[in-house]
Amino acid sequence: MKEVLRTNDPVKLSYAQSLLRDADIEPIVLDQGMSSMYGGGLPMIRARIMVIDEDAWRAGELLAELREDEA
Repeated sequence: MKEVLRTNDPVKLSYAQSLLRDADIEPIVLDQGMSSMYGGGLPMIRARIMVIDEDAWRAGELLAELREDEA
């Protein structure tokens, strides 16, 4: 599994999942509960989107613009 996005933004998280599913890539979201428990106020606890290794490069390309916004 590879991480392709990390964010506190629930809209960005949902959009990223939708982009990946539309490309037939199944996203797995980790730490979403911890991220939302604190209202996204703690920057060190962010939801992470993971994909299988074989889909990581393609997922990274699809989400490149979203990751640039996080930087």
